Order: sequence, then structure tokens, then C-alpha cells
Amino acid sequence: MTLPRDPTADAGPFIQLVDITRTYVMGEASHTVLAGVSLTIEAGEFVAVMGPSGSGKSTLLHILGLLDRPSAGSYRLGGRDTGILSDDDLSRLRNQAIGFVFQSFYLVPYATALDNVLLPGLYSDTPGGLLRRRGEELLARVGLTPQAGHKPSQLSGGQQQRVALARALVNDPDLILADEPTGQLDSTTSAEIMELLATINRDAGKTVIVVTHDTATAAYARRQILVHDGRVGNE
Repeated sequence: MTLPRDPTADAGPFIQLVDITRTYVMGEASHTVLAGVSLTIEAGEFVAVMGPSGSGKSTLLHILGLLDRPSAGSYRLGGRDTGILSDDDLSRLRNQAIGFVFQSFYLVPYATALDNVLLPGLYSDTPGGLLRRRGEELLARVGLTPQAGHKPSQLSGGQQQRVALARALVNDPDLILADEPTGQLDSTTSAEIMELLATINRDAGKTVIVVTHDTATAAYARRQILVHDGRVGNE
């Protein structure tokens, strides 16, 4: 889908974070993971977020993906202030406008590859027949038409990640967020997955943000953002 902009907002970057802080409180103790992050990303960019373990990069991705709310600061997505949206509105926006690819695939083990691709679409208003055709087209796009009826246990790691990528695209989102998408793959398969993401970015104009610690994976992006001790800087 094309993410509708807030008609009351001035034109601006597709993603805008201003002084984002995320602090977790556990009893009397607190831990700040993000400390005043400000960042803009334009529509159609391919960005890699890099940093060591514990730097805050995954927390940043969760906020970008509306999976978590910041403790302070503002996040505008497509001109919309996400801080004023209800949980239901955030869930709807997340399902319609954002596709997720994770390191661990998160495929439903008892469902076929095609059924896994279709899952996010079941919560949309896309008619069933159209949704199925789109799922079949996406599986063809990632080279898995012969495996459409296979369960995850019958697929290699690379094939499972291709299914996850097709699933991320089924609602035609504007934004693709990938958290260590090559973390469980060998170098050849990793390159294939990153080539697919680069093609989606280039040909479909999707905004792609990849969190990774791997420099070879980050090299596919046009811009690298470094996260260290909860703060960011551009490479």
C-alpha cells in the first residue's frame, strides 16, 4: 500500500526521529538503551543500521517498526506522529505499511510456504482470491514456486528466508525492516537474500532498513548508520 500522509503535516522525510529515548525500568533499576536518537530517512532509501551487540540497534528497529514505543521523543512515519496513535491504530499501520524479515524466520511450522506468505494478508481487506494470487506471484519472484506446498521443515535456511521475505511483501508495504536477515545463512545464500532486498529497493522503490553487524551485508545499502551506546552517527 502507499502510506497515506497526514494531510495536516508539512512535507518532510518519510521517517523522522527526534530525540528518541528508550529506557526500560525493572523494579528500582532502569536501563537506557537509546539516548536521544535523531534520524531522518527518505522514502526509497536502502539503509544499514550497524553496531555491536547491545548497542541499541535492534531496539531502534523495533521502534521504527512500531513494535515498541519510545520513552521520550517523537517518531513521524509518512508525516504521521506515531506517538498520538492508539495501540489499534499502530497495529493497523504496522500490518499495512511495514514488512518484517527476522533472523529466525518465524515461519508457522505446520503451514505451507504459500500459507506462511499469506498470513499478514489475512488481517487486511484484500479479497481472498487476489491475496492468493499475490502470494503465488511473490513466491515466484523469490524462486520458490515448486516449494509452495512445502512445510518449513522441508526447506533449507535460505528457502525459509525467501518465504519470510515474500511474506513481508504480501501487503505491499512501503517499508521493509530486516533484523539480521542473513544471520543464520552461509555467505552465498546471504548474498542471494541481500540481492533480493536490493532489487526490491531498486525496482519497487521500497524503503529498506537492515540491522546487521556484518560489513558484507551492510555493503548492499546506500547508507550506513552506526549505533553505539544508544546513539547514532552516519558512516
